[in-house]
Amino acid sequence: MIEAELRAGQALGHLDEMRLGLVGAPRRRWGIRGVKIVQPLQRRYEWSYLVLLVDGERGQVWWTWQPTMKADHLLVTLADLQVADRVAAVVWDGAPAHRERRVRALGLPLIALPAYSPELNPAERIFEEIRRHVEGEVYATLADKQATVEVYLRALAAAPDRVRSLAGWDWIHDALIQLAA
Repeated sequence: MIEAELRAGQALGHLDEMRLGLVGAPRRRWGIRGVKIVQPLQRRYEWSYLVLLVDGERGQVWWTWQPTMKADHLLVTLADLQVADRVAAVVWDGAPAHRERRVRALGLPLIALPAYSPELNPAERIFEEIRRHVEGEVYATLADKQATVEVYLRALAAAPDRVRSLAGWDWIHDALIQLAA
């Protein structure tokens, strides 16, 4: 069914979510040998979810923020993606909200990744770069941290070659070529 839906030239999007919060994580830092580096960490339990759609072939990214990962919020996001006709199909993991009946009823072809395989999703590679960019700092509010992520994502969206280098994996390209044939 999915193979009949995807044709040559159509975009395949990899979608995933990242919880962004104020519980900080230490990052590796350069320092002077013998001098202890002290990193301040936050422990405030407040977060939001970044929903990211990546088309590694074309070097495009789209994102939105959601308060939770419940199906109600995900429905709005996927409906926006479907209306915009950005992708012909979405590849993602098997999270409970992704398998929900109302989400499947949207009509957008959804391709599930195998269980416990985040390394197969190019969106995870983008998340690594986001974490590298924002973690290790203390933010006054969650909105400040989101604003930093927004600036980074806008810069990334303006550089399709950078997106392709992060998420345009050869094995995905080869699979799409074989699918089109």
